[in-house]
Parts: sequence; structure tokens; C-alpha cells
Amino acid sequence: MATATGQANAKRKPVFVKVEDLKPGTSGHTLIVKVVEMTPVKTSARPNRSRALLSRPVPPARIAECVVGDETGTIIFTARNEQVDLMTKGATVILRNAKIVMFKRTTMRLAVDKWGRIEVTEPAKFAVKEDNNLSLVEYELVTVPDQGMN
Repeated sequence: MATATGQANAKRKPVFVKVEDLKPGTSGHTLIVKVVEMTPVKTSARPNRSRALLSRPVPPARIAECVVGDETGTIIFTARNEQVDLMTKGATVILRNAKIVMFKRTTMRLAVDKWGRIEVTEPAKFAVKEDNNLSLVEYELVTVPDQGMN
């Protein structure tokens, strides 16, 4: 693909990060993680007005909470719909363009939206460090008063 200057865009090599480096409010992460645990979440089938107008019923969303990790720690990953099928216990996956979502405004969860991608890869050779779960760390939103106005 050529740009306005006539130069071809080269694809950037992904920069892989470790679980312990994840911070609240960040996005664009690429990680190689192992699925430690996968728990399906029961979703309620509440009727939605806009969907009630459609002729065919829409199946309820499938959601699973998966504990994923690498040699530096673990975090809860929220898998949605077809992502649930890829997140089997013991599988090694590459999460591309993952983002941190704050759950109940206090704890971190990892998610991949429609702009990201999940790929199953060959089994990892690392052992998951399960005693460092970043989803158990609680954060507090602190507003800092503006220092420039006197």
C-alpha cells in the first residue's frame, strides 16, 4: 500500500508485553498467554426493544471469564461469543490489540474487541505464575486538583 508520499507502508513487528506490565486504561497490547481456567458466565436473555422489532430472534451473547497468564503473572480475560471457543484450558493464545477494561471501576480485566484478534499458537514453554493475579489488585480513581490556577 502506497502512502501520499509514494512510500510503501511496512507492517510493524508486534511488541509483546508481559502480564505484569499491564496498567489500567491502556490498550494496544500484544501478549502470549496460557489459559489457566475458563468459566462460562450465565447471561440473562432480557428482551431489547430494538431487537424486538427484528424479524428473527438474536441468540444471547456467550461470555466466559478466563484466567490467563505468563511467567510474570495472571489476569482475568473476558471472552465473548466466538472467542469462547478458542479459550480452552491449557491452550496457548496470542492476544493482539488487547485492552484493559476496568471492572466495577476498581479491578482490571483484559479484553479483545472487534479491532483485536485471538490466535491459538503452539504450546508455550513457560510456567504460569499464578500467585500474581493483577485482577485482584484494586485501584481507586483519584482526581488531582489543577495546580496551575492561583
